[in-house]
Amino acid sequence: MPDTLKSCPQCHSPYGYFLEEDLYACPECDHQWNPNEGMKVLDSNGNELQDGDSVVVVKDLPVKGASKPIKVGTKVKNIRLTDGDHNISCKIDGFGSMALKSEFVRKA
Repeated sequence: MPDTLKSCPQCHSPYGYFLEEDLYACPECDHQWNPNEGMKVLDSNGNELQDGDSVVVVKDLPVKGASKPIKVGTKVKNIRLTDGDHNISCKIDGFGSMALKSEFVRKA
């Protein structure tokens, strides 16, 4: 029985605890997961995203230090999935390298 806490992949609570066999549970959102399974990243419609996918921004996104937001409908090609809150790493024309949240994009 592991004695370490794991961060919840859904709500990011640091209190995920060992439940049984390879299963962990979150006391804050009741999410259960197997940390040995691959990372699943879903878009705003619930479609699973993969490295190399193209996505479309579904909401105007303000950018710190930029005079204009990333506009709704902007297509982003060749994304890379990462761990963390901003789980998409990409390059956007006119903005450069960016980290986006998958909840603000849909699969193209």
